[in-house]
Amino acid sequence: MAVRTESRDVGASVGPSEPGRHRRRHRAATARLQWWHEVLLIAVGYAIYTVIRNVVPRHHDRAIQNAIDIERWERDLGILREHGINTWLAAHHSIAVVANYWYATAHFVVTIGVAIWILWKHPRYARPLRIAWYSTNLAALVGFYFYPLAPPRLMPGFVDTIVKFGIWGSWGKEGSADGASNPYAAMPSMHVGWSVWCAIVIVVLARRWWIKALAVAYPVVTILVISGTANHYFLDAVGGLVALGIGFSVARLITGAWPFTPENHPAPAEATTETGRSPA
Repeated sequence: MAVRTESRDVGASVGPSEPGRHRRRHRAATARLQWWHEVLLIAVGYAIYTVIRNVVPRHHDRAIQNAIDIERWERDLGILREHGINTWLAAHHSIAVVANYWYATAHFVVTIGVAIWILWKHPRYARPLRIAWYSTNLAALVGFYFYPLAPPRLMPGFVDTIVKFGIWGSWGKEGSADGASNPYAAMPSMHVGWSVWCAIVIVVLARRWWIKALAVAYPVVTILVISGTANHYFLDAVGGLVALGIGFSVARLITGAWPFTPENHPAPAEATTETGRSPA
């Protein structure tokens, strides 16, 4: 009789944890199986963003005048340093090629990687952060439409490093890049907006200090790349930060809290069990 009582006690102590373990395994499996979902959302969003960006009217004269204004404002602020960075980069072939590829690929590859990581490790934050990302791009499209801006590479004194050193396909041919995209969609810089979005997510959610340090370095390097390749002014980077701020604000309006607010995203351990009791 004593043996049967002990068996029941053991079963009672072990049994209730099984549903919790099962749900945790199910959530982990779901996150792993749905990584493609995040990639698809970003890819479709990027495609729509690119199409709309490229159909924005191309006002050449206005874009050139806006670039002249930007250079004057930066000169007054003492931050007109893009020409020096561009000249230095253009004189270093290997570094320029790396910068060209960084400019062409990093913002897309890193953003997708971070989105997958969010879904895999922190799925409770996926929706509000996705809303912030989409809203940032919508804010950028408004900027492209109302403020066409010629990039530095189309202004006198700058070297277009992609044309000079080239990367794969049409990007290495003069004029082909402008033919494939709107060259005057420079304000705000989404290279900066996306890189800072990634940095914020990683700094807040990552645990290892060196990963956080790399996350902080990412937008800093991106700013050097976009200015060194003569694709953006520093004020374009500021515009990217403004668009990102709008994106996070819209996410707060839609969800009712900032994306990283703990109260708005209860941890899985806080969920109730199938019996209706909160887990220990």
